[in-house]
Amino acid sequence: MEDELIPFLSAGQIQKKVAELARKISRDYDGKKPVLVGVLKGSFVFLSDLSRKLTIPHEVDFLETESYGPSTLTSGVVRLLKDLRSEITGREVLLVEDIIDSGLTLSYLERSLLAKKPKSFAVVTLLERKRSKRVKVPVRYRGFWVPGGFLVGYGLDYNEKYRHLPGLAFLARSVNQPEK
Repeated sequence: MEDELIPFLSAGQIQKKVAELARKISRDYDGKKPVLVGVLKGSFVFLSDLSRKLTIPHEVDFLETESYGPSTLTSGVVRLLKDLRSEITGREVLLVEDIIDSGLTLSYLERSLLAKKPKSFAVVTLLERKRSKRVKVPVRYRGFWVPGGFLVGYGLDYNEKYRHLPGLAFLARSVNQPEK
């Protein structure tokens, strides 16, 4: 049985916001060559579109974490599955996330990356939950604030399904669940 999906953002709305974020980043990092660090797997579509819209030279690398497993609720435990291949000491680093939910993964990655002594560190996210986070981490570039509910599409998945959708949608069964 397929899940019922409730449309949230169209592909056009997302692309307009990605272009806006790319303009801001290109302006702020003019004359620099940042390393964009994507958090797999969810951010790969966003990072790809963002990278193509940037007008500045940059490099791309990836980290992979796990905090959800087969659930729509975070486990609260973050595991690093894949580390960077690039040396980031003394470099401008932009951590690119698909969605910031509890802040736990982001806080973990911020500590890990700052331990490698980059010249600067900033966070870029397509989506951020409106509710207060368990952990506060400053976000420099944000696409959209989002309400509760489990989002899929544009790289975000539920049990490896729905990443291919060009827009974003809520899993209907997650929209009315109380947030934890």
